[in-house]
Amino acid sequence: MRTVAIIATVVALIGISIPFTWDTHADDGGEPITAPFIEPVAAHASALELEAQADAAACMPNAKTASDFTLPALDGKKVSLSQFKGKVVLLNFWATWCGPCKAEIPGFVELQAQYKNDLVILGLSVDDPADKAKAFADQYKVNYPMVLGLGHDEIQDAYGPIYGIPASFLISRDGKVCKRHLGIAPKSQFEREIKALL
Repeated sequence: MRTVAIIATVVALIGISIPFTWDTHADDGGEPITAPFIEPVAAHASALELEAQADAAACMPNAKTASDFTLPALDGKKVSLSQFKGKVVLLNFWATWCGPCKAEIPGFVELQAQYKNDLVILGLSVDDPADKAKAFADQYKVNYPMVLGLGHDEIQDAYGPIYGIPASFLISRDGKVCKRHLGIAPKSQFEREIKALL
């Protein structure tokens, strides 16, 4: 009797495992057979697509107006955020000593070149003197305006709280803060969000 019970258990276990291990393709080389574990993979892919769409969604109706400021650029001229109204602005708080900031900048250079008619990337150095920031911009071939925020902590407060850099804010053509990234983000994500606002 014990032997019969053991055999029945083994047969049951084999019966349960077969659909999950053997039935991914037809034995005769034909079309793949749908196995029970394939459907969740497709559902997971759909969830990722929905997440990407949510990431790229344009401004919420209750988005706040970006706080304006005027700061000196690397060439000494004054630059105001409001002068870029009508374009999408990516406002990036950064510094020359910040490793993650350096990692983002080549992607910003590419995005500025690609979307130059509709996008302005505006780099705000939080504490670098002009000569250091300019040398950095030359080294990285920065093709977008950079301003000097040394001694102007009130600007970070207006967009904050900002507990570290890089910190980036996507601002719509009509001056609304639509997205923010506190920390490094990939170029592909910035591009999705920029395109949603164009």
